[in-house]
Amino acid sequence: PLYLNELLTDEEKSIKKTAIYFCNSKLFPRVVRDNKESFFDKKIYQEFGSLGFLGITINGFGAANASNVAYGLVAKEFESIDSSYRSAISVQSSLVIHPIYYFGLDEQKNKYLPDLIKGNLVGCFGLTESEAGSDPSSMKTNFKEENNYFVLNGSKSWITNAPIADIFIIWAMNDNDEIQGFIIEKNTEGLSTSLIANKTSLKISPTGQIILNNVKIPKENILPKVQGWKSVFSCLNNARYGIAWGVMGAAQTAWLIAKDYSENRIMFKKPLASKQLIQKKLALMQTEITLGWSACLHAGRAMDKNKDV
Repeated sequence: PLYLNELLTDEEKSIKKTAIYFCNSKLFPRVVRDNKESFFDKKIYQEFGSLGFLGITINGFGAANASNVAYGLVAKEFESIDSSYRSAISVQSSLVIHPIYYFGLDEQKNKYLPDLIKGNLVGCFGLTESEAGSDPSSMKTNFKEENNYFVLNGSKSWITNAPIADIFIIWAMNDNDEIQGFIIEKNTEGLSTSLIANKTSLKISPTGQIILNNVKIPKENILPKVQGWKSVFSCLNNARYGIAWGVMGAAQTAWLIAKDYSENRIMFKKPLASKQLIQKKLALMQTEITLGWSACLHAGRAMDKNKDV
């Protein structure tokens, strides 16, 4: 509907085709089993990286330097299989690679970005707390400057990738209510994680809690170009953009399942799809999905117009 595919560039069509093939051949065959077992294979990040799906909009460091629309198309195909897989690339790209690329020093970029983009390192984004979810300014995690390092104390909850992460982007506030981002490496003394088990949704995604107990962080691990909450929300907005595309992938899969069921379900010797009411419902579903996809596409084009501004 609306011939939206015709609005894509040749590169975007190629990336979409690659994403569809990978999702159908590699992710779809394992999704039911992995969902039942709440299992996520960390090594799959290297497959994501080898195909250029991580940090896809970044220029340099081995990234694809593709459009924001291309990023959205990949997110759409990943979530058409399972939201956990889309979450995996969203966190790595929008919440870990993005802040290091935009708010970090060249030394930090050169140290972390190539391996994050290849999928050799896995990152997580520590903002949410048990009493500071939708209201992150209420966070209790704090940092204090001492000599040539910072000391962090607090906890983060519902953090995607926390149990498997190698790199932690942690947000904390000082006594002046100033927000700051830090890069913390796994095995840093005082840093620990735990797995949140028995979830009823996003079961494949490894979600956990982060505990920070007098964690000493060298000053070279602060993200020096952070500009308060503006920088925090630039990460979240980028992630939400990918989520919006993902919703369209999930909706399209739901529509296809409903269509196939109505075509194959025989009632009174006729398929359900022969009934006008069913046809109307399917048409309305596809209309709403197409309008959503169009909105995502135009949002991506607007972001590309202002890329790196």
